[in-house]
Amino acid sequence: MPPFSPEITDFWNASFGGDVLASADRFTVTVNPDLDEDSPAMVLHTAENGVIVALSPALGAALSSAAGQVLTEATLFQGSASEEDLDAAYVELDHWLVYGAFDGDRLVCAASMYPWQERQIADLGVLTLVSDRGKGHARKVVRAISRAALEKGYQPQYRCQLDNHASVALAGAVGVTLFGQWEAPSEDG
Repeated sequence: MPPFSPEITDFWNASFGGDVLASADRFTVTVNPDLDEDSPAMVLHTAENGVIVALSPALGAALSSAAGQVLTEATLFQGSASEEDLDAAYVELDHWLVYGAFDGDRLVCAASMYPWQERQIADLGVLTLVSDRGKGHARKVVRAISRAALEKGYQPQYRCQLDNHASVALAGAVGVTLFGQWEAPSEDG
């Protein structure tokens, strides 16, 4: 007997159904004609089928026209952030520990950690989409991922550029204390 009633599975399959845009290794992207520009994407994580992403027709068309772009959950979130923000935050959705905040069905903030230089230190990066900043998402995610790292025996390390005022403010909001300022000059200047 299946673990869920047909009422449950039929509802969720219909909500995330549509034309399959991409599918690989427990990750599926569909185009759902019921979605519109006010709610252009939904993400569902299931134990049985992995991750299913449903996109509005307009968003699906835009993504499918990106030549050579491989669609993954990371691509969808990271495609919504600027290259500068991605570089500064160093958030990777395949890091050792990853937490996120959703606004409805949309991933709006992600934080990731990885073990730092073979020590019991977990280096942290956090990124909130521009349209969702100032709503407390990053503060909650940083606190949650830091608690998880501590439970695993790692000390959280929050590194940021001191001229990134939003990141410095976030550090203060979550109770991080400045240890020091690290510089690593390169041959290029």
